[in-house]
Amino acid sequence: MYAMKLTAPLKDYIWGGTRLSREWGFTSFADRQAEAWVLSCHCDGESVVENGEHSGKTLREVLSGHPEYVGSNAGNNGQIPVLIKLIDAADNLSVQVHPDEEYAMKNEGDHGKTEAWYVLDCEEGAEIIYGFKKDVTKEEFEEAVRDNKLTDLVNRVKVKKGDVFFIKAGTLHAICRGIMIFEVQQSSNVTYRVYDYGRLQNGKPRQLHIEKALDVTDRRRSQVSQANNQTTDHGSYSQTQLVACDIFTLSRLDVRTEAPVEADESSFMSLVCVDGNGVLMAGDDAVTLYKGDSLFLPAGMGKCKILGKVCVLQTKIP
Repeated sequence: MYAMKLTAPLKDYIWGGTRLSREWGFTSFADRQAEAWVLSCHCDGESVVENGEHSGKTLREVLSGHPEYVGSNAGNNGQIPVLIKLIDAADNLSVQVHPDEEYAMKNEGDHGKTEAWYVLDCEEGAEIIYGFKKDVTKEEFEEAVRDNKLTDLVNRVKVKKGDVFFIKAGTLHAICRGIMIFEVQQSSNVTYRVYDYGRLQNGKPRQLHIEKALDVTDRRRSQVSQANNQTTDHGSYSQTQLVACDIFTLSRLDVRTEAPVEADESSFMSLVCVDGNGVLMAGDDAVTLYKGDSLFLPAGMGKCKILGKVCVLQTKIP
């Protein structure tokens, strides 16, 4: 049992940029890199272990032989309930919505998707779309989509570096251009596009999913769900709770010199370095942490410590 460094599959969606390769160290032959799936056991893109005895295996392969590595909070069944991404939105993402667990399982054979965003960086004036600015009926929603006037109804929110947003399944949303996002979500790849700015891919519009979006979208006036971040200073490091829900927890560790971490039997721990560099020490084992690196700590691995000057985002299952 050891800290596994993961190689991320990359996605070259049409709205992606080049920051993941230029600034974060990811390698790709594609002209653009929209997303790096830094922790994933989803069949549409799986993380691969790059160190130690499991080197070369997908994380899902490792967990099939060691289901206890997931932890008791997720059922010790080898199934990772979350997927973690780094997202470079050089252009607007489609206006979209994700179904809840019941609808997704019934109609897609996949999980629903509730997610949270942490804004890593953004251009001045950058914004997201988050729900509606007023209550709308199903008929108003459908008419606005048909008449290409949906953007007249949506709620636009200015963002800044360090902002956190919680996007419950059923919330209409979009990341707009000029934003770098850390996203933790349920392990799902179900997205219903509602509006895509008339863009073409290979000469054709991308598929929209209007009927299903009408089924699942919460059409009430949106209350933007931003976390009430609480920071505790421990001297050598500080810890900020960013998100706590029944699916996942997300915290930021700002390490000045040293910070303890522990993966007990209840949950694995994901550590993603988003700034600086350091080393994770587990007994005599040392694993380097540079910007963009992702570590999977198996449940039950025990106490470790992070050394260096580094900012790390920590995800666990409650």
